[in-house]
Amino acid sequence: MKRQFRLAATVGLLFLLSLGSVIPTASAAQPPAVNAVGGGTPGLDAASTLSQITGIAISPLVGVGGVGAYRYFHAPADKRASLAWYAQPWFWIPALLLVGVCMAKDAAGTILPTSLKKPLDVLELFENKASGLIATGAVVPMAMEVFKSIHPDGASLFPGETSFPLAAMDFSWLGNLLMVPIALMVYASVWVVSHTIHVLILISPFSTVDAALKSFRAGLLASVVGTHWISPTLGAVWAGIIAVVCIVLSGWAFRLAVFGHVFAWDLLTFRHRRFTPDSRLNWAFSGSGLNSIPVRTYGTVARQDGGGLIFKHRRFLVLAERTTPIASGRHEIGRGLLHPELLRIEGDSTSCVLNFPPRFKGGETVLVSACDAGGVRDIGLRAALTWIKTALGFGPATA
Repeated sequence: MKRQFRLAATVGLLFLLSLGSVIPTASAAQPPAVNAVGGGTPGLDAASTLSQITGIAISPLVGVGGVGAYRYFHAPADKRASLAWYAQPWFWIPALLLVGVCMAKDAAGTILPTSLKKPLDVLELFENKASGLIATGAVVPMAMEVFKSIHPDGASLFPGETSFPLAAMDFSWLGNLLMVPIALMVYASVWVVSHTIHVLILISPFSTVDAALKSFRAGLLASVVGTHWISPTLGAVWAGIIAVVCIVLSGWAFRLAVFGHVFAWDLLTFRHRRFTPDSRLNWAFSGSGLNSIPVRTYGTVARQDGGGLIFKHRRFLVLAERTTPIASGRHEIGRGLLHPELLRIEGDSTSCVLNFPPRFKGGETVLVSACDAGGVRDIGLRAALTWIKTALGFGPATA
């Protein structure tokens, strides 16, 4: 958590430096014309851009489609052909139509049966990933437009002025150099936290919870738009608060996003029907019983030659590899309705050490050997169904 706080402070400092590198130059210039981003000055344009990027990250398809339509209708007719790709009708019209389809699905979500709604939620999860990737292409030009008002045509600020050559130098490139990574950092952090709403909707069994989560996201997006409409400065402050909170939560949100993606893909493709676990090394998510690392960390569990299990993982999937030994003791494989787990048995209590993805469903006997476990037991809803069948006389008696 301390790393995320330091990262948020660094992003804020770079943002101030990006403005400070050009403010002296801009103040010496003649008042520039208003551009498509904000009020025509680096400060107002940066405030407007921060609000736009935050809104797009919360809901990429709504954000990019809405910004594109707004810029298209507010641009002069002879300038529309030169607008960015996301402001062209061939993009924002289909994007907003798709948004309408998703809204219709959400409106009918409370009356649709879960068996029909959950597959649609899986498709929307992947739609959010695809639209988030597409929206990244709009973030960079938005960030670079902040400083176009300083030198809109690349000309000198003081034509014919030679007394103060340093004052006439164009430092907007330095602002762009700092602003682009800031914009990408803010966008990635806000998007990954917002994306967890789709993951929570996917794993939630209640339609009312789904509606509450989507209402919260819509309200957050409306607050960004509303505060910016009242005042670009107020909107930037509110967007900055959201960005800082999201940067702090980015690690937790990234783990949950990976968890949701892996589970959704395995369930959507019925991967368990064509997958066989390995006899020594398998992918898994850390559980609450593995106290040394955060829950839902994605990595591999392997059995060592000398005995015992180790869990290997990388921060954000790409950083240096870390190895965590799994404490020895009595272990069993829990057979759940959707996926198996590695359980630690301590007397009458059990704790989840690892969560295996749904592709491992049906391969519990192989996992027993791979994880040096003592056997297989039903858990969760599957255990409840087994107990009901036994109580009614439809299944074999179990201990």
